[in-house]
Amino acid sequence: MLDRKLLRDLGQIKSQAFAIALVMAAGVAMFIMALSALFSLSGSQRDYYVRYRFAEIFATAKRVPLNLVARLEEIPGVARVYPRIVAQVSLDVPGMNEPAMGRFISVPDHVRPALNDLYLIRGRMLDPDRPQEVLASKSFVEAHQLELGSTIRGIINGKQQDLTVVGVALTPEYIIQIQPGSLLPDHRRFGVFWMNERQMAAAFEMSGAFNDVSFLMERGANEQRVIGHIDRLLEPYGCTGAYGRAQQTSHAYISDEIRQLSTMALIAPTIFLGVAAFLLNVVLARVVGLQREQIAALKAFGYSKSAIGWHYLKMVLLIALVGAVLGTLFGYWLARGLTRIYSELYQFPTFEVMMPPRVVLGALTVSFAAASLGALAAVRRAVSLPPAEAMRPEPPPKYGPTLIERIGLARFVPQIARMILRQIERKPIKSLTAILGVAMSVAILMLGSFSLDAIRYIINFQFRLAQRQQVTVSFVEPTSSTARFDLQQLPGVTQVQPFRAVATNIRHGHRWRRVAVMGLDGEGEMFRLLNIDEQPFVLPEEGIVLNDKLAQILGVTLGESVTLSVLEGSRPIRDLIVTGIITEYGGVNAYMNRRALQRLMNESELISGAFLGTEADVEPSLFARLKQIPQVGGVMLKRAMLQSFEDTIAENILMMRTFNILFSIVIAVGVVYNSARISLAEQSRELATLRVIGFTQYEVSLILLGELAILTFAAIPLGWLIGYGLAAILVTGLDTEIYRIPLIIERTTYGFAALVVVVASGLSGWVVLQRIRQLDLIAVLKTRE
Repeated sequence: MLDRKLLRDLGQIKSQAFAIALVMAAGVAMFIMALSALFSLSGSQRDYYVRYRFAEIFATAKRVPLNLVARLEEIPGVARVYPRIVAQVSLDVPGMNEPAMGRFISVPDHVRPALNDLYLIRGRMLDPDRPQEVLASKSFVEAHQLELGSTIRGIINGKQQDLTVVGVALTPEYIIQIQPGSLLPDHRRFGVFWMNERQMAAAFEMSGAFNDVSFLMERGANEQRVIGHIDRLLEPYGCTGAYGRAQQTSHAYISDEIRQLSTMALIAPTIFLGVAAFLLNVVLARVVGLQREQIAALKAFGYSKSAIGWHYLKMVLLIALVGAVLGTLFGYWLARGLTRIYSELYQFPTFEVMMPPRVVLGALTVSFAAASLGALAAVRRAVSLPPAEAMRPEPPPKYGPTLIERIGLARFVPQIARMILRQIERKPIKSLTAILGVAMSVAILMLGSFSLDAIRYIINFQFRLAQRQQVTVSFVEPTSSTARFDLQQLPGVTQVQPFRAVATNIRHGHRWRRVAVMGLDGEGEMFRLLNIDEQPFVLPEEGIVLNDKLAQILGVTLGESVTLSVLEGSRPIRDLIVTGIITEYGGVNAYMNRRALQRLMNESELISGAFLGTEADVEPSLFARLKQIPQVGGVMLKRAMLQSFEDTIAENILMMRTFNILFSIVIAVGVVYNSARISLAEQSRELATLRVIGFTQYEVSLILLGELAILTFAAIPLGWLIGYGLAAILVTGLDTEIYRIPLIIERTTYGFAALVVVVASGLSGWVVLQRIRQLDLIAVLKTRE
């Protein structure tokens, strides 16, 4: 019998219940999407690493004799050593004007790589007797629509050579492919290639030697101790310092993405389900208030407190169940969309959406917990209500003059306005909860929209104000600074700003990071350092400048000293004063005055590359010349970096923004509509009485809708404040070493959030207005006894 009553009660509040279920579905969908993508990404990563023996420590050097491998294998804690040859090669790809860069990796003859094994997608493995054959990475092949047998031209150790693609491969070492010196993937201009070891040794004069080595550790081995042994053995051969998986580029990107998914799985669902719990509390409290006499009758007929409490709890659990089911279905669909984006960015042998049963069970548990917590106060009220008291109608609120009337301003306020203010003041808790609910919808709309403001700001800050060069050229080896004049003579080059990059370890106390220190001229115009106010920062003659993220990691402030250990050349170690902290939204970087860096290195004027300002109409001629220069080891285009940013990070963020806005609109409508319906239910007798004593339908509607309008406009400023705070929490949660999102919220975002809530209020008011017109005055005025 109670279940039949439950269905009737739900039928009477079906529109409100469905609105709450949609809000809950939004939270569950975010939960399902984030956790499913998290399990898919972390599971695929873990399986790929194990099956294809991804290394745990990496090191590069100039030239190391192969007989040193035996000593490396004797290092305590080392389980396997895999030496190889790695080189950067300039490529001339058919149909592409600008040069592409290839990272060429040697493959042993007739055997599989001991570590970082290859997954062959199509084609065949290399034939040691055919030196021109290469395997190419999947992303590069797809970007250029290459086929098996396609030919590309590479400048290998200063000599042009035609290379034939005989296979397409993947490796756990390059799940995401990023050119050294860049922060983002560019599949058209950078690819990974594998060549026979014998051919690479001959081409790069590495017979009987290697310049790159990977290690797998024994279980329980101490990584830092192993790295220390490796560095001591390889230091005489120009090793720039061994490093662990955490600092390997591909692994770091995926790890950061996994951390961000964990943050997303916590923050967004908490907000949405919290709002749903709030709405359930308001709605159920109203239902209990209207059913006081029914509760008394049930107790009089012998129903226990637990049976009555379970009856009302089942109501909210049914609403939560509908929300959980809808959210699970929609969340799975969202997870599939996010997985498709990941499959384009991250290269796995297989990558499918995973939704383990424990994710669905977790979604149901979280939904039911939120619903139960939201309904707890109302259920306790229903259970504790004595039958004798419940048989009497709820006592009327305390009447008395309002604040406006007490301070003598009543004569300046219209009668209907006074009635609205009186209603708000006499039920302050109800009014405050309504304001808080609407404010949360404003806040969530801001949370879903501000990412677009942040992306626009990053593009302007990073790619227009700071990096004003069109092309960045890096050399295979540091070369004389006179090369800047050769670059100046290239067609279309208008400005040249040289730089020197040096591999270092920077330490402050017990904290350290492996960072390339970039030496720049004091007042460069192409690559500029900016402070938080977007003003150019002039590099001082001495000291070191850190970006804000590196300073945070090291725990260092302006004026303190850090220890700089250079990992190349004569390997000097110096204590330097931090003379500046600049703002950047990508990577962890350190800068010095170029001449100060050269003095530290005790070297003549050498440069590692240069930033170029160019004329767009002659760029094809410039690129053709750069392809012919053997010393050029890398060419990066700013427009390509910007396009890559928009295709990767921006696309991911904007997709999430779209769904956040959609869910936020659902919350806005749900909150405002529920507030309006509850106000109508509570005031139906008063409104009907006013109609009977002569008030017009317009005046009666104005009383209810006026209250809704006042509460809505009062909630908007509060919502802005909450939204700013939630955005700050989200920005902190998404802060990684690879990239950061600034806390930038434009006026248009504030206006958009307010406009959506005002429109939602207008639509909800219109629906309630229709119900006011349908009021049965006689039925409403009848006593409920």
